[in-house]
Amino acid sequence: MEDKILELLKQYSSLAVDDFSQLFDHHTSEEFKELLKKLNDLEDQGMIVRNEKNEYQLIENTNMVVGILDINQRGFGFVRIDEESDDIFVAKNDLKDAFHQDKVLVQLKKRQTGSRKEGRIIKVLERGQTRLVGVLRKAKRELVFICDDKKFNEPVYVDHAHLHGAMPGHKVVVEIKTYKPYIKGNVVQILGHELDPGVDILSVVAKQEVHFEFPKDVFEQIDTIETEIDQNEASCRTDLRDETIVTIDGDDAKDLDDAISLKKLDNGNYYLGVHIADVSYYVRENTPLDQEALARGTSIYLVDRVIPMLPHKLSNGICSLNPHVDRLAISCFMEITPQGDVIDHEILETVINSTERMTYNNVNAILDGDEELQKQYHHVVDLFFLMQELALILQKKREDRGAIDFDTNEAKVIVDKKGKPIDVVLRQRGQSDRIIESFMLVANETVAKHFKWLDLPFIYRVHENPKTDRLQKFSTIARTLGYTIKGSLEDIHSKELSKIIEASKGSDEHTIISTLLLRCMAKARYDEQCLGHFGLADEYYTHFTSPIRRYPDLMVHRLIRTYLFENKIDEDTLVHFASIMQNVADQSSSLERKAIDIEREVDDMKMAEYMEEHIGERFEGIISSITNFGMFVELPNTIEGLIRNEDLVDDYYFFDEVNLQLIGKRTGKRFKMSDKVKVEVVRASKAERIIDFKIVGMKSNKKPKKTIVLNKKFDRKRQNKKRKRRFK
Repeated sequence: MEDKILELLKQYSSLAVDDFSQLFDHHTSEEFKELLKKLNDLEDQGMIVRNEKNEYQLIENTNMVVGILDINQRGFGFVRIDEESDDIFVAKNDLKDAFHQDKVLVQLKKRQTGSRKEGRIIKVLERGQTRLVGVLRKAKRELVFICDDKKFNEPVYVDHAHLHGAMPGHKVVVEIKTYKPYIKGNVVQILGHELDPGVDILSVVAKQEVHFEFPKDVFEQIDTIETEIDQNEASCRTDLRDETIVTIDGDDAKDLDDAISLKKLDNGNYYLGVHIADVSYYVRENTPLDQEALARGTSIYLVDRVIPMLPHKLSNGICSLNPHVDRLAISCFMEITPQGDVIDHEILETVINSTERMTYNNVNAILDGDEELQKQYHHVVDLFFLMQELALILQKKREDRGAIDFDTNEAKVIVDKKGKPIDVVLRQRGQSDRIIESFMLVANETVAKHFKWLDLPFIYRVHENPKTDRLQKFSTIARTLGYTIKGSLEDIHSKELSKIIEASKGSDEHTIISTLLLRCMAKARYDEQCLGHFGLADEYYTHFTSPIRRYPDLMVHRLIRTYLFENKIDEDTLVHFASIMQNVADQSSSLERKAIDIEREVDDMKMAEYMEEHIGERFEGIISSITNFGMFVELPNTIEGLIRNEDLVDDYYFFDEVNLQLIGKRTGKRFKMSDKVKVEVVRASKAERIIDFKIVGMKSNKKPKKTIVLNKKFDRKRQNKKRKRRFK
């Protein structure tokens, strides 16, 4: 009936309830009740609305829209419709009873101020936040809950019957039960006291409804998994235990899911083996372990802990390619020419025994000539130099086809045992990092191409072309920094953008160029279609190399097992995977974005906490972004702080939106991106995730106000005269 209602409203501009009854030829009260129910449902979904005549209309035929409300800390809000549409500004007085992240119905105002769209909220269609994280405080009778998210600035009252053991000062998760006449909620989880070590990070994770603990049925399943491989299974696989195979990971990594072997063939080609932990052998489809992995989507890496996609018994144990123990793997062997072309490949079920567990730091030192380490690892030193040789070939191959190497700085927050940040340092990328990156990329490309040509249901990693309007903004800013994009922006090739990145390397503005270009790129995502990867300038790409920590990689392994090893390509199998693939892709993309948001929020919080100890100190940084309310300055360790317009005291600065500059009205002084400035930390707040700077040595041009001390008797007479004038 809902579809029929929508079809009728496409034919007629508006219809009343009686009109629908006649058109449907309804005669009974039951039919009338069902009609009203469907109309109410469609109205609640924001698909239809009632006008002043009590007639129904399609939402697209009115001056109303549906979107998600994003409230600013200053009280006003913006309603996001979709990625293509402009946000709608909603003043504080027009928010009605809506809160941050609510799905709302907005009526556009007839009179608009300036170029932005303005509206007023008519109705809340769906509450966006029903579970909140915050702290309990004492009130007169009940306890009051104060949300961590300052965008939700209303108090939530919790009566004693629904505290469940929580006390004032506890960080808790509260579930909202009623919004009117005032907001009331129940405590559903106690995270700990607000001052306890680690509770700050727990709060960020809990806000996104991510769980640390695995459910009981998952533990029951992993209890049946042995800690050593089944030798009967090993005997059915290609045996690589006598081959020289190494892992190269970070010093503190425990989930080692990829290993490398490499030989030089007699014909001058390279024979590269990328060996990935065979997680799909242990995580079978639709088991509790698989369902939980799908629900998590990815491992989340925080400053002092990891929230794994799989339990430690697998991620750090039987599925981790630890040295000197037998492990099951799926291996992709590739024959690669000295020009970087993959001319042959093979995907096999294997059993391996890693020769060495290497770290990036040690391999970098070996390649840089560290004699002590070269002596310690003499049996694999030649392998690392051969790896470097092939990696440089593959890197040049990618550069020639136009892959973009953003090469942006990444920071690592160092914390003590209590979780307090003690330093923020840059992550150093050496030759070994680039070696592993090159080998993982070529393996992902090879597997994607293999299954694209088989034309079977599969999951790909896709990165579509950037939007023209975003590129236009980047082009304008890049031009002010001395870089020009050649050719049409409507049909841009990644090679043109890669040239700008390469040209900026070694300059002060390289970080800015890389960051700005990265921001205007489309978000990489997963899809059942092979749509190519713009950033890598590659027609075929998937994620094959990290099944311990990414569900799409686990799905790729499952498909390899099903299609290649078990040879199941019957109609039922293909229909099954075709029916679930896009849902898996969409959910994995969404969970990946959530994980990135959590990681960034924790980093921002810890960086702000770190800078709380450095208020008053001075640093040199570069202007990384300019807005209408100020400019952001990035320090060498990537910590970013805001200089607000009101703190630029030597002049009044207006915002040049086209060129992204602040220009002094009186002096003509300009601040543009990549300018070096010396700043002082004036404010930092862990709770608000903010850092404020001011420019060192900037003198105010404002004249001090003269203070006139008047005789009290004379002053009273003056005030009385003013009152008489106002009265008249």
